[in-house]
Amino acid sequence: MIGRTRRGGRHRDGQPPTTVYRRLWDGPARSDAETLDRSTPGWSVFYSLSQRRFYAIATWPTPQPLIISDASAEGLQDQMHQAETALTWQSLPEQARPRPAPVLHREGTR
Repeated sequence: MIGRTRRGGRHRDGQPPTTVYRRLWDGPARSDAETLDRSTPGWSVFYSLSQRRFYAIATWPTPQPLIISDASAEGLQDQMHQAETALTWQSLPEQARPRPAPVLHREGTR
């Protein structure tokens, strides 16, 4: 076999070329990730085949890299919304933040 030229796609001489079926792994999940990526500006969303999780990376400037993940597309979207809210909250000046209502305890329930 050394030194002989072989045509591509044949495993043995005299056999027809073989075709390999290309399998699309986790098609619905990858489709959900694509849809979420297109619908959420400021985020890069993808699906990891090896981890079977959805990931989102913030594409706007943040103090530290912001990467979140979830097992479902809906859960990831909720976490993305929470992260945006938290970063917006942190960027407000201290005076502009609304104060939480004090928690009142009844006598003897502490």
